[in-house]
Amino acid sequence: MNVMRTKPVEQSIQDTDEPGHKLRRSLSALDLTVFGVGVVIGTGIFVLTGEAAGVEAGPAVALSFVVAGIACGLAALCYAEFASTVPVAGSAYTFSYATLGELFAWIIGWDLILELALGAATVASGWSTYFADVAEQAGITLPEFIYGDGHNFVAGAIVLVLTGVISFGIDVSAKINAVIVTIKVAIVLLVIIAGLFFVKASNYSPFIPPAGSEGAKGPKPDPSLLQDLGLSPGGPFGVAGIFTAAALVFFAFIGFDVVATAAEETKNPQRDMPRGILASLAICTTLYVAVSFVVTGMVKYDQISVEAPLAEAFRSVDKPVIATIISIGALAGLTTVMMILMIGQTRVFFAMSRDRLLPPVFAEVSEKTGTPVRTTVTTGIVIAAMATLLPLTELAKLVNIGTLFAFIVVAIGILILRRTRPDLERSFRTPLVPLVPILSVLASFYLMLNLTAQTWIRFFVWMALGLVVYAFYGSRRSRLGTEGPRTETGEPAAGRTS
Repeated sequence: MNVMRTKPVEQSIQDTDEPGHKLRRSLSALDLTVFGVGVVIGTGIFVLTGEAAGVEAGPAVALSFVVAGIACGLAALCYAEFASTVPVAGSAYTFSYATLGELFAWIIGWDLILELALGAATVASGWSTYFADVAEQAGITLPEFIYGDGHNFVAGAIVLVLTGVISFGIDVSAKINAVIVTIKVAIVLLVIIAGLFFVKASNYSPFIPPAGSEGAKGPKPDPSLLQDLGLSPGGPFGVAGIFTAAALVFFAFIGFDVVATAAEETKNPQRDMPRGILASLAICTTLYVAVSFVVTGMVKYDQISVEAPLAEAFRSVDKPVIATIISIGALAGLTTVMMILMIGQTRVFFAMSRDRLLPPVFAEVSEKTGTPVRTTVTTGIVIAAMATLLPLTELAKLVNIGTLFAFIVVAIGILILRRTRPDLERSFRTPLVPLVPILSVLASFYLMLNLTAQTWIRFFVWMALGLVVYAFYGSRRSRLGTEGPRTETGEPAAGRTS
């Protein structure tokens, strides 16, 4: 049993045209960019700014967003080359199958399934909080049997609604996403423009508070693995606080890589995937830096609200109407984040099922909608149950480490594929290879070390469980293992094992 067998790029592309497993191509570069903005602009900009500024970095949180944006940018350059060269659903799972082999592909696919499902469930939980807040401002209190301790039917309900939307097809999802993204970007621009009138230069001093300074009141973050090992003082504040905050606000950027999962549903993936990935990341980084400058200019860093920084900043200057609009913007923002994370999760699940590493019944595509409806409904129900019943606060950190791990695998894959398949046509090439992929690996690994030891332990437990599932199911039923690689005409490639 050769668990390191690789799936030829040509075979992956052939699979996209199989009857019954063919996704509908309808997305443009603009659709992909809007998808990227839709999934990235969410809870990070409305929540994480407060904790990162008030507890870790002070006004220098803007630099933290730049650091996190650079780390994501390095990864985005690698994703752009892969997504345009191998325009197949599955993102990092498909890329690693073509370069590192089936075992690594399984590991990264297993990782992405948990990462995207947990991310969607966590965002649904945050969505319910904002929904309850907006309802309360309208004079409506949600009944405890719907929204109470140990259960959150509001979160589960929004997941099921979005499951229905996604099942209607990628073109319907793209149109709805475009409308909601327009609303939330308009609200983010309102925050930036209106907030500039209340900025005080004195609030930026000191720009980098000295290490050990008293920060904002609120829950303090757990120490990172680097801090546990005595390799970094971490926050609060000082230069180390900037990098600790970068690891924290990195969560705000998670999602641009999900754009790559839609490669198989893009009209011209060779041209449009790089544009969509890089444009969405550039737009979101610019908005994040601008918002962080405004909010730390409106409120002194040690008085900033850790839980609702933007809304409380406007309440502090007696602008409650804008604060309410911000809550509505957060609600809209989280809606698209959920939807696109769920789309990404279903596409990874679909790709693994088409390769028979997971049950092939989930690889069926509806002729009417051009989407894997069975997979969408199944995963939607699971995510809804997670959002309704599970405490997700700590588990949500697995999303960070899972994404960073995927970044590392993709960057390594670029180096391998450049060496093993220099003949492949690449419409977009990652610049400065091997420098950019190596820097991407180092930056992602450093950010992983800034996560907690508990997060690392949970990550290894999930990976170990995945290896057990692969050993007893995936490795035995793998399509590549049972049928072997195929030639460009679709015939078995005799004598080939990789």
